[in-house]
Amino acid sequence: MSTVSHPRRGTVRRLSPRRPPSLVPLLAQSTIWAGAVGVLGLWWADTASVTSPADWLTGAGRITGLLAGYGCAVLVALMARIPLLDHRLGTDRLARWHAMGGRYVLSLVLAHTLLVIWGYALASHSGVVHQTTTLVVDYPDMLKATAAFLLLLATAVVSARAARRRMSYETWHYLHFATYLAVFLAFGHQLSNGADFVGHRPAQLAWYALYLSVAALIAWYRFLLPVRRALRHRLCVTDVRQEAPGVVSVHLTGRHLTELGAQPGQFFRWRFLAPGLWWTATPYSLSAPPLPHHLRITVKEAGGHSAALAHLRPGTRVWAEGPYGAFTAARRRAPKTLLLAGGVGITPLRALFETLPGEVTLVYRARRPEDLALRSELDAIATTRGAIVHYFVSQPARYSFPLTARALNRLIPDLAAHEVYLCGPPGMTEAAQRALRGTGVPRRHIHHESFEF
Repeated sequence: MSTVSHPRRGTVRRLSPRRPPSLVPLLAQSTIWAGAVGVLGLWWADTASVTSPADWLTGAGRITGLLAGYGCAVLVALMARIPLLDHRLGTDRLARWHAMGGRYVLSLVLAHTLLVIWGYALASHSGVVHQTTTLVVDYPDMLKATAAFLLLLATAVVSARAARRRMSYETWHYLHFATYLAVFLAFGHQLSNGADFVGHRPAQLAWYALYLSVAALIAWYRFLLPVRRALRHRLCVTDVRQEAPGVVSVHLTGRHLTELGAQPGQFFRWRFLAPGLWWTATPYSLSAPPLPHHLRITVKEAGGHSAALAHLRPGTRVWAEGPYGAFTAARRRAPKTLLLAGGVGITPLRALFETLPGEVTLVYRARRPEDLALRSELDAIATTRGAIVHYFVSQPARYSFPLTARALNRLIPDLAAHEVYLCGPPGMTEAAQRALRGTGVPRRHIHHESFEF
């Protein structure tokens, strides 16, 4: 095993102009915060003077309740897979925003519940337990709201990192649908009990518009559009080929595939209509540039679903949701690019290696020489385009490569002038990001998209 490199040819390549930073993240965050300010304005316009501790507590309960209701709509919208957001922000960034927002919303829900009970108890000179029973039993839609509260707590528990590690992606994915039910159950009590909505028709209409808009986005992008595309493109498996131990490529064909608008580096959520596989849609990246009649994914066995793909038969129908992700050439700003792959993380980088303009260097790390999937293709691409590819393995140890700033600088002396695309196991990507920052690569030039759930 040795490092293999192909010297760049003395040809002049046309470089695409540097792209300015995207304004979509700023606009998205500004829109979210503007909506929160509008919600606070709704409370302010409908609040009289506060004269007692009970008023202070119930007023705080109203604020937290309004923000929690607004936050629920935002959380669902972030996961609606809206192409503009997904392709500009990236699926993993949206997931991080969703996770962070979920913690805030749950805190607001807890605060709202406790503050309202406490405030009402003070106002009625009753005990907290008695007031809780009165609210749940006697107030309209509060039984449904209580069920929603318990569902949100359960979703928070299964979303905790320790819990996620103990369940499969498919189980976690379907349990997360309880969030939709919780939002649906909680909606009624906001309008029937919220002081800012009772008797205020404009506020009610605005709240309906917010929730119905989010529901329409979810219905279209998460459910109706995938069905429409499945019927339109009629994807099916044409071949399954082994690329390395435990790694297979699945070749697919279909109709009108250019209409999908897929780009190298993106992924789909694939639903294979075969026994044991049809009930779940799992994310896998394209491992080759999309063609008018051909798509390919390369998958490493990491569980029952991925292992079953090796036994797919030609002709198996496939539903593909996507394309998703911002791990594409659109993020590139510098004329030089480093692709840093670990294990099966080579799949999106292989497609980018073939298509990215400018000077491209690929560093590919694997456990053993036989685990270097798609190596012959990578060598052919390097030769054709005059790029450089370095292979490293952990075993035997003499061909290993430490992910340190010093080692990377020795391998690529002008690394700080590169744009970097990074894909691999979590531990490897974390170490690589630290090392890259140590070499002087700006954070905004390090691109990484995670499929962790």
